[in-house]
Amino acid sequence: MIESSLLGSATADIRHAFFTRQGGVSGGIYDSLNCGFGSGDAAAHITENRARCAARLGVQPSAMATAYQVHGTNVVEVVRPWQHGEGPRADAMVTRQRGIALGILTADCGPILLADAAAGVIGAAHAGWKGAKAGVIEAVVAAMVRLGARQRNIVAAAGPTIGPASYEVGDDFMRAFLDDDPTAKRFFAAPPGQRPHFDLQSFIVHRLKAQDLGSVESIAADTCADPARFFSYRRSCQNSEPDYGRQLSAIVLA
Repeated sequence: MIESSLLGSATADIRHAFFTRQGGVSGGIYDSLNCGFGSGDAAAHITENRARCAARLGVQPSAMATAYQVHGTNVVEVVRPWQHGEGPRADAMVTRQRGIALGILTADCGPILLADAAAGVIGAAHAGWKGAKAGVIEAVVAAMVRLGARQRNIVAAAGPTIGPASYEVGDDFMRAFLDDDPTAKRFFAAPPGQRPHFDLQSFIVHRLKAQDLGSVESIAADTCADPARFFSYRRSCQNSEPDYGRQLSAIVLA
């Protein structure tokens, strides 16, 4: 797993991890720590993988809350964990409850973990380009503030996501960003003879910093270009694979 130096030094009460694909029991294209029930992997393997992640965070598997992610901006306050299949349609979660791990599943999109240690409020968000552009980052910060957090006390870590070298997009994609904000051109590059490439992580970090948070950390890693450590939706499409695994990122108030 990968840890954020910011979150790791915030307080001993906060545990977190950006888990990689390593250390699980799944096989084949899901090798090995696939935590996504939305995949075609065996449910028993996914359950065991999630239990291993929960153990690393010091919680029971039943205390791991993951939502049904839809690339939107809905945020839910978690007051008690739910059973598998009963999760809300949401792309961010917040809580003040101790012992509940907020989990985000990704396979190229950006996982974001946030905490205000003084207020005892944590958050987690799933930020693909759609959600980040639509405002999921602003929504999760606002939800944390409603629970008592202060923006200047929030530390946030943006986890591994698809890198710009791997993220070729179309002209229409770029135009949609520039129509909203002409300065967004800095998140695109056009290598000679290629279509534009989008820097999703830099865009996520930009939106986080615009929230006037205490500190923001970016964990640089290209999920698409590193098959040994990460699952990747785009890489699975490039390789004509029928499905793909999901890695878990999670945070908990111990």
